Amino acid sequence: MAIRAIRKFRWVEGLFCVYKPPGVHWKLVRDRIETCILEGVDGTPSLAPRVGLLGPGGGRTDLTLTAGSLPPGVELLGPDRGPNDLTLSASSLAAHPLVRGPEFRRIKVGVGHRLDASSSGVLVIGVGRGNKPLNDLYQMCCTRDYTLEGEFGFATDNFSRTGRIVERSTYDHITRDKLEKVLAMLQQANQKALLIHSNVDMRSQEAYEMAVTGELGPQGKSPPILTGLRVTGFQPPFFTLELQCLNETQRYLRKVVHEIGLELRSTASCTAVRRTRDGPFTVDQALTRGQWTAAQVALTIQHYNNSKRQSRPLPAAAAL
Repeated sequence: MAIRAIRKFRWVEGLFCVYKPPGVHWKLVRDRIETCILEGVDGTPSLAPRVGLLGPGGGRTDLTLTAGSLPPGVELLGPDRGPNDLTLSASSLAAHPLVRGPEFRRIKVGVGHRLDASSSGVLVIGVGRGNKPLNDLYQMCCTRDYTLEGEFGFATDNFSRTGRIVERSTYDHITRDKLEKVLAMLQQANQKALLIHSNVDMRSQEAYEMAVTGELGPQGKSPPILTGLRVTGFQPPFFTLELQCLNETQRYLRKVVHEIGLELRSTASCTAVRRTRDGPFTVDQALTRGQWTAAQVALTIQHYNNSKRQSRPLPAAAAL
């Protein structure tokens, strides 16, 4: 067994994030990452293979080369540069890579909150033993950040640019102030939904402390909730939004853009959905396509584990 390959595999077990490009299914991203990691782990140089020698009877034997048995012009020199004998011990080719094949043929690669084919952005990946904390992250009530790009003037059957256009309208009357007012109304409605599904008495001290620390969230299953929404770009007919949400799907986010257009007495379609944060993972930490290697994955996982240890609060005794 290649001990070096096993040790290297331990280094790539954990959590990290990649940047999923638009137009690519998340399953293809996962499969490609698995292939790249396997190539890196199985490509680890192993110890020199042992050579087997067979005697006249077909059994293993030792081969001894003496200085007198070599052809003219060939010499065996010892440490003192003098004539010397060489003995090759019998062994086996069972450990040769061409005989045993790759050390790892399959590894468990999990994906956290998924992105549909049209969306792009942060996609959290768990490898090996990293699938348990990945499942914990999936079950946690943590917000995710998105950047949405929209366009006024037309509506489609799937709320995106790729859909069939079902309606066209004017948008000259839309201003940034009007757009921000609609977003404020939408955010207020979602705040009420957040309080309803949090199952916490809003008049209690617990609710106040959870709201201050940002831990207030829905308990169990709930509909999608927007916890933050603002305009970052407005050049009609194009506009850009940044939002934070819980329990969302990318189709729901596109529908939000569609409903904003209706509230403004017009129509709108979502042209791009990009996730910039998923819990503790941000787009700055995401590995791009050219970085999906075993060495880069191991380095990223180590950096994430170190940052997580540093962020842990010290015990009371240690803090004193």
